[in-house]
Amino acid sequence: MPAQRLDGKACAAEVEAALLERVKTLTANGTIPHLAVLIVGDDPASHVYVNSKVKMCERLGIRSTHIALPATTTEETVRQHVAALNQQEDLDGILIQSPLPDHMDEEALTDLILPSKDVDGFHPQNLGRLVQGRRDGLLPCTPSGVMRMLDWAGIDLKGKRAVVLGRSRIVGMPAALLLAARGADATVTVAHSKTEDLPSVCAEADVLVAAVGRAEMVQASWVKPGAIVVDVGINRVDDASRERGWRLAGDVSPEVEHVASWLSPVPGGVGPMTIAMLMENTVRSAESRHVGGTE
Repeated sequence: MPAQRLDGKACAAEVEAALLERVKTLTANGTIPHLAVLIVGDDPASHVYVNSKVKMCERLGIRSTHIALPATTTEETVRQHVAALNQQEDLDGILIQSPLPDHMDEEALTDLILPSKDVDGFHPQNLGRLVQGRRDGLLPCTPSGVMRMLDWAGIDLKGKRAVVLGRSRIVGMPAALLLAARGADATVTVAHSKTEDLPSVCAEADVLVAAVGRAEMVQASWVKPGAIVVDVGINRVDDASRERGWRLAGDVSPEVEHVASWLSPVPGGVGPMTIAMLMENTVRSAESRHVGGTE
C-alpha cells in the first residue's frame, strides 16, 4: 500500500484556525501582533516565500512590515535596521529572510535580533534553551513544524529509533533535540555526509527526517519498511517535460512512497508548517510581551 500522507497543508490549516482565535483575543485587548520581514537582494524564491508569509499575516489579522533592500546594501545598513526594529515597542517578531548576499554574515546578523523577537528561533539564547530541554523560548520553525505534523498524524514517538539526516543549526540539530526531548522520547541518531554506510544507518530508523538539501538522495532501499519519513528538502530540479523547465523535488525519492507507512509530500508537507509555526511564534511573542504569556 502507498504511504499515508503527512499532509502539511491540512495540519497548517488547523494551526491557523487556532491562531485566529488567539489573535482575536489579543486584538480585543488592544494588541495587534506585528511581524517585520527584512529581505536583501532579488532572489526570486525568497520573494515568493516572503509574499506567502505576508499573505498568511493578512489572513490571521497579524500586522506585517516588509523591508526590501537591494543586494548592494552594506551589512552595516542591515545592522542599523535590526537595531531600529529591536527598539520598536509595537513589533513582536523580526525575520531576516535567507539567503543573504555573499558579503554578509547571516549568522552574525541573526544574533543581533532580540531573543524575544527572534521568531525564526535561531538566536543562541533560544537554541540554548532547546539544548537544556526547555521549550519556553521561540522554537525553530521547521523542526517544530515537523513535530507538530507528527503529532497531528497521531504518531507516537516514544522509544522509536529516529534518524535525522542533516546537522544544520536551522533544521537538523534542533530536530534531533526535539525528537529526543521529554515528551517525544525518541532515540536519535544524527547522520550526515561523513557518516559511514549512510544507507544502513537510515534503514535502521523507525522515523527518518531528511534535511540534507540534495534532491531525491534518500532511496527506497535506505528506508525500513513501514518507517515514517519526513522530507524537509525542497530542491529545484531541471525537467524538460515541464513547461517551465523545472520541478520541485524533496530529499526523498518518490519510490519511498511504496516502502514507508507515512511520507510528507514536496510541496505541501513541511513547507506550509514552517510558515504556520512562524506565525505561531509571532503570536506567542505578542502574548508574552504584552499580556504575560499563555504558556
